[in-house]
Amino acid sequence: MDRFGDVVLLLVLMTNFAVLVTGRLSACIRIMTAQGVLLAMLPLASGARFGVHIAVLTAGTLAIKAGVLPRILRWAIREAPVRRELAPSIGPIGGVLLGLAAVGLAFGVATRLPHAAGLAVEGLVPVSLASLMMGFVVLTTRQKALSLVIGYLMLENGIYVFGLTLAGDIPLLVELGVLLDVFVGVFIMGLVVFQIQRELESQDSRRLTELRD
Repeated sequence: MDRFGDVVLLLVLMTNFAVLVTGRLSACIRIMTAQGVLLAMLPLASGARFGVHIAVLTAGTLAIKAGVLPRILRWAIREAPVRRELAPSIGPIGGVLLGLAAVGLAFGVATRLPHAAGLAVEGLVPVSLASLMMGFVVLTTRQKALSLVIGYLMLENGIYVFGLTLAGDIPLLVELGVLLDVFVGVFIMGLVVFQIQRELESQDSRRLTELRD
């Protein structure tokens, strides 16, 4: 089971890198859908005993992260004429280099955390930290509002992966509440993207300074 978990975590990292090198927003949404499916598999490999708790968490993650959230993002992109991130602060090569730096730093930090030792899938902590940092890279290097939503999702997915280290200890209602919060957050951001496009005829977040009461 630990090998299965390691493979899934490796694929999660690869999807993060795919977002860093992809400029097409529709492709980024498909990548995040695939990542949602991978994250839904992780509770099964987290070392927690399979039961109603893990089954509901897996089903909820699959429904929200691979179903509902991508549909909201696809709706948002249909309402906007922009299909690409046209002016990122860094190119694909720079994105890969920053991603590699994030992975190296994450694994270095994880080795110093006592909680990372003894987990059924030891890669949970470093992959979660790497996902957090790579999501932050997207948030700070992209300008389109929808790209920022995707960066937020990457960052939140990192928090979700870290939370799986406590999958057997956190009450189910708390975990489902977190998933619901993410759903509501992305839904609101989808509406914000639509409003930005309508008011500014652009998704460039730098133009938010032009908004007035």
